[in-house]
Amino acid sequence: MTELATRVVRDDPEAASGSATALLRTVVGSVLRPIGGWMSAAGAVRLMDALGVPAATARSSLARLCARGVLRREPQDGVAGYALDPAAVPMLERGDARIFGERVEASRWLLLSLSFPERARGSRDRLRRRLAALGCGTVADGLWIAPAALEAELTSAVSTTSADVHPSGSPVVAMFADAAPRGDLAAGLARWYDLPAIRAAHESFLARFGDLPHPLDDAQAFATWMRALDEWRVIPYRDPGLPAAALGPDWPGAASAKLFRRLRADLEERAVSHAAAVAAPDRIPVSAR
Repeated sequence: MTELATRVVRDDPEAASGSATALLRTVVGSVLRPIGGWMSAAGAVRLMDALGVPAATARSSLARLCARGVLRREPQDGVAGYALDPAAVPMLERGDARIFGERVEASRWLLLSLSFPERARGSRDRLRRRLAALGCGTVADGLWIAPAALEAELTSAVSTTSADVHPSGSPVVAMFADAAPRGDLAAGLARWYDLPAIRAAHESFLARFGDLPHPLDDAQAFATWMRALDEWRVIPYRDPGLPAAALGPDWPGAASAKLFRRLRADLEERAVSHAAAVAAPDRIPVSAR
């Protein structure tokens, strides 16, 4: 696998939530760094068991994240375990900024025009999926719109794709930043974005986590926070700060963001404490496994 391919798979904003591998990515991204960047193999399996993931499935997911350059196998003191791959840290930090960053509604926008030669169709399709996953709306074939705050992320995505294409087939890219759409913004957003799907994501999060009983112990706090975080983490990509004023008074974006902040304040510290206790080395030698 080339370095470029490894980078693209590792940094995967298209990853859906809910699967065993997605849950493990959420665990790795949220608790592995605070507990020192390493967890025992047995501890990782126990953490996933708390999320309803069978041991065999958890081990398969661990292998997938190793293959994708997120984790690497690393025994410590004779105990089998997994460490965060240092090359994955920038990806996790970018995710932190989007997932935990202050929600800012877009007031300025950028337009991104792309033209690929036919021989680069595969790269074109991959970039289209990536732009959509990063929060771009589609204005027309080859023309995208996004909040101006996404400029750095989109520039990086375009640069990565361009590097994957032979110079003779490189895309023609034009980015027009700090644009102010004229006319009916509400009608424009309805054309550019799948607003029913974005609304459904917000409402699902509110319905699933809005009235949960307070966890009695840290294990329950861990399970609740991991599932809430796993469902939330895709929402700031689908809704990258769409302005509520143009979406109607019942738009659920602000309510779901408020709920997420409350859940984080209530659960995150307890979840990390539980993960640290469970994933500590149990000192069973690798040879005895």
